[in-house]
Amino acid sequence: MPSSLLWAVDVYGRVYCLSTAGHQWEHCRDAHLEFKRITAVQQCCWSIACDHNIYLNVHASDVPIRYQEETYENQRWNPVDGFSDRLLPSDRWQWSDVTGLKHQPLGDFQLPSDNWDWEADWHVDENFGGETTEKGGWTYAIDFPAAYTKDKKWNSCVRRRRWIRYRRYKAQETWVKIPSEQTESLPDPFNDITCGGWEITEEPRGCLALWAVSLQGKVWFRCDINHHNPEGSFWEDVPVPGEVVQISCGPGDLVWAVLWEGHLLVREGIGRDCLKGSSWVTVESPSPEAGAVHIAVGVNVVWAVTKDHKVWFRRGVNSHNPCGSGWISMVGEMVMINVGLNDQVWGIGFEDRAVHFRQGVTASELSGKAWKVVSVPRDSDRSHSSASASSLQSAGCFFGGEVRLEPQASVLSDADPETERAVGGVVPTEMGDNPKPRIPKVTSDSFISELVSDREGQIGHREVPPAGPSIPEEDHTEKEVEDRASPSQVLSPSQSGGLNPQWSNVDLEEAQTHLASGPGVDAAETCSLSSVATYNLALEEPYGPDEYPKWAWVSGGGCLVDCHLQLNWFNSAISTALNSSMQTMSLSITPAQTAAWRKQIFEQLSERSKREMENFMHYEQAIEQTVIDIATSVWVKKGTMQWWRDWKPHKWADVQFSLEQFSGAEGNKDGILFIYYTFNDEKKYLHVFINEVTILVPVLNDSKHTFAIYTAERTKQRWPIRLAAATELEMHDWLALLSVSCCDSRGIQGPPSKQAIWSVTCKGDIFVSEPTKELEASPYPTPCDQMFWRQVGGHLRVIESNSLGVVWGIGFDHTAWVHTGGYGGGFFQGLASSTDNIYTQTDVKSVYIYENQRWNPVSGYTNRGLPTDRYMWSDASGLKECTKNNTKPPSPNWTWVSDWTVDYAVAGGTDREGWQYAADFPASYHGNKTLKDFVRRRRWARKCKLTTTGPWQEVPPIALSDITILPCGPKSTVEQVPLWAISNKGDVLCRLGVTSLTPGGSSWLHVGTDQPFKSISIGGVHQVWAIAKDGSAFYRGSVSAQNPAGDCWYHIPSPTGQKLKQASVGRTSVYTVDENGNLWYRNGVTPSYPQGSSWEHISNNVRKVSVGPLDQVWIIADKVQGSHSLSCGTVCRRLGVLPMEPNGQSWDYGIGGGWDHITVRGNAMEAPRILMPSLTDNGSNQTATRSQPEMNGNPVGC
Repeated sequence: MPSSLLWAVDVYGRVYCLSTAGHQWEHCRDAHLEFKRITAVQQCCWSIACDHNIYLNVHASDVPIRYQEETYENQRWNPVDGFSDRLLPSDRWQWSDVTGLKHQPLGDFQLPSDNWDWEADWHVDENFGGETTEKGGWTYAIDFPAAYTKDKKWNSCVRRRRWIRYRRYKAQETWVKIPSEQTESLPDPFNDITCGGWEITEEPRGCLALWAVSLQGKVWFRCDINHHNPEGSFWEDVPVPGEVVQISCGPGDLVWAVLWEGHLLVREGIGRDCLKGSSWVTVESPSPEAGAVHIAVGVNVVWAVTKDHKVWFRRGVNSHNPCGSGWISMVGEMVMINVGLNDQVWGIGFEDRAVHFRQGVTASELSGKAWKVVSVPRDSDRSHSSASASSLQSAGCFFGGEVRLEPQASVLSDADPETERAVGGVVPTEMGDNPKPRIPKVTSDSFISELVSDREGQIGHREVPPAGPSIPEEDHTEKEVEDRASPSQVLSPSQSGGLNPQWSNVDLEEAQTHLASGPGVDAAETCSLSSVATYNLALEEPYGPDEYPKWAWVSGGGCLVDCHLQLNWFNSAISTALNSSMQTMSLSITPAQTAAWRKQIFEQLSERSKREMENFMHYEQAIEQTVIDIATSVWVKKGTMQWWRDWKPHKWADVQFSLEQFSGAEGNKDGILFIYYTFNDEKKYLHVFINEVTILVPVLNDSKHTFAIYTAERTKQRWPIRLAAATELEMHDWLALLSVSCCDSRGIQGPPSKQAIWSVTCKGDIFVSEPTKELEASPYPTPCDQMFWRQVGGHLRVIESNSLGVVWGIGFDHTAWVHTGGYGGGFFQGLASSTDNIYTQTDVKSVYIYENQRWNPVSGYTNRGLPTDRYMWSDASGLKECTKNNTKPPSPNWTWVSDWTVDYAVAGGTDREGWQYAADFPASYHGNKTLKDFVRRRRWARKCKLTTTGPWQEVPPIALSDITILPCGPKSTVEQVPLWAISNKGDVLCRLGVTSLTPGGSSWLHVGTDQPFKSISIGGVHQVWAIAKDGSAFYRGSVSAQNPAGDCWYHIPSPTGQKLKQASVGRTSVYTVDENGNLWYRNGVTPSYPQGSSWEHISNNVRKVSVGPLDQVWIIADKVQGSHSLSCGTVCRRLGVLPMEPNGQSWDYGIGGGWDHITVRGNAMEAPRILMPSLTDNGSNQTATRSQPEMNGNPVGC
């Protein structure tokens, strides 16, 4: 799991961040102002500074933030001028948006703020629907508006072309002020801010919801915040039934607010098309006596803090019931609380003002178990502590902005000079033996400083007795002693300057009341609801050698903490104490004592060893004989399973399962697998030799824990032996044992080789096969159904490799992983797995079901279908009933991590409610309803999570959708291995620093494009081909080892009428797959003309293609004929691929079905050249093979 950051603000306004992998708070040095509130998400932070303005800090990323501006140039044809800008009065503007209703000339486009820069000038987009247009980028139509085509016809009277320009956000890793838009209703100064809502909309839209509260109690919403516009566009006022003092927004659709009276508001109506919601609902405070002062929400949790600092948990909260059902009082006293990712909770304690973390928060126990203090040091605390102490007065402002203090007279001009010199110490009083000085209340707000100028004269000229009462703070506990101290102890200037103190954080109303009332008057308890976090500013030094400034605010919205993650936040004090004690102990022991101690222990161990050996001397012969017997005997493991019978009636039958394994005298191992069953009251058995097993595949089943056993013959028939264990643990034990036995019989040990062939099933299981030199031999290669595949721990969707040992993978959640060089993991334990290079791996994917409805003239669309219709809740095919209640995760290893939600990211588009319409089931669906549509459907999605182990290490933080690595020859030596990738948003990236020793690389280099891409591949001589999301093909020019990113993109025409979806490039060959499953070969590719000339159709029913460094072609094919049925997802290899015939002749079928991805880009092993006998060789029929295989040159020129 990659590290993430917890953000916090101390009472001096300094911003700190704490990494989940770190040991100390890191000071944010670029924050030149003091901040009072901060809210964080994973990609950015928002804050309120001392000047009440909103500031934004966008975290640095290798992928820049780019926004595409576009406008259209429109022209009409006339007999005199031809096509010109002379339009009819009823026509659209000459320069307009895509609808033609908005006037958009090129000169009207301005940068939104100083934080943006233009990348380049305006240029014409010559791509139209995945196809190239004529020079100039014009598209033609009969009239405005109409359907446009790239070809000019005789009746084309109008035309238009698209101009685009990119602007890039440049203010990253720095705090920038959000500019106020020039509107009539500008928001007043802000007092609170919260950010969330990123789970409401799907990628790549990625909108954020930013809520703010002003000093007047109004609520504001920042519109249009997304990936391409991190600053947003404008503020919009949200009406509220009262004065709000604090607000909190979760990752989803939960928004709660606190009113001045202590009641709570819940926002309803928040959705994908309305991020700010529609209405408010009032919820009573947890405690009738003490109203709420702070609220914090997550995905399914709501926490609250009342005036008496008690913590409350709201039960029953979810997206369907945002108000919850009731309050539960929790242990602990806090001044503020915050909910982060995974509903983890942080707070600031009332007594110690330290950051606390809620332990034990899980999906099943959202309230957690206990509070634990985050006790880690802060960097450079001592370096700036003295400066802070000298610049701040004894009751000074710690959120005062960039204030320049000038020497002037003290505010309390008539105070006792002796008292003024007592700053930093406690002036004794006569109120008791142990007087407790009272100090002013310092809060996390600084807006009161605006009132100082109005009252400074009154306070400055007011006569105060030297022994008068001080300003009391709020009562924290019922047993607290009410003591008083002189106001001069609190309000006097510091020793260092006698400067005018900043009063912005002192409750002035409270101060004036007590100064006027005298010693015998007790003030009523007051509470600043807009200032939740309070801090008692001490009269001594700000903090001692082992103390730090207290915390004022914490935000964990971007901090990802897993419930099983071991944090380093709680061990600093313990480790320091242990190190100190160990150091003391080591200093107290002399070298002579150490030598004597070691000698004594050695003598005792020798004596015990001798005594035990004498007691077991008579067992020596028996043990020796056992070893001899084991070397020549058979080891047997038996069990009971169920077996799927191959003949009719097909059903599960109870069988006895036995594995007999033996070792030869030379150490070679082999075995036989027996399945004993009963048929017609007759006992029979099946047997399989272990060295004939080609693969062991776990099979997903809703009711049984099954796995399949393949041999070469059963691979041809597509009909494996299927067995079911009683429990999942038993199935994994058998799979691990059988896998080890198969590897031992074939002499395969350790991690996969650099030449290995990797594949992934549709379920995410990873398999690897060790190729032989004869695998690609021509004309008689090894049949690929005889290849042996072994499983590797982990879970991936895509995997790519090369012959230098660089292997990368992408999970279902778009997380990138790099192979560590280990093997095993998952359910492989002991000898079946390496002891190191095994890491925890997580993956998240969505499970989909479909809601189907049919229209009738009485009630419209309902779930009452015809008898011949599909199930009203079904899978994608409609043949299987799948409801929300009976749909389970893919396997018991997966757990639900979200609720069912409507999925809008469906091919063909949806309406606002997620529906797709069609004339009947099944048909082609579209997002807009027409008069001919009588059925509709919408897709529901629910996320589930898998946690496993494997030889994979995460490569954060950019999510990827495709990846490619340069295919190298076996003798190639390159300093850096070119690696290209596509992000899940469509950005093209080039990885830097990738070598065989550091396969993870160092950083990403962004390669600019005019549209999002979805597939990419690099060939043996640095030729890069890519597929855009609209199905068009592109070639990257001038890519080399010296220029890894190349220069520009060349648009390659796609096959006629086809939209491409994947490309793979070998040494010289280029293959693509279109959306209809057709495989295409690019003719005419030469070093002088790498773009090629034309496309040639090779095959259909193809899902994926992989071209290796020897131009070998492997695919994942659908609808492969087996002995019983058609098989989908079968590994196939192209036969007859020769230099003079690079597109091959036929297919050789291997393992399947259920496979989804394969890569042979690491297999650069060529078969030895066969020397045919010469006609003058005196009739000799012997064939000689070369001792060293001859390679076909070096594809990378090294």
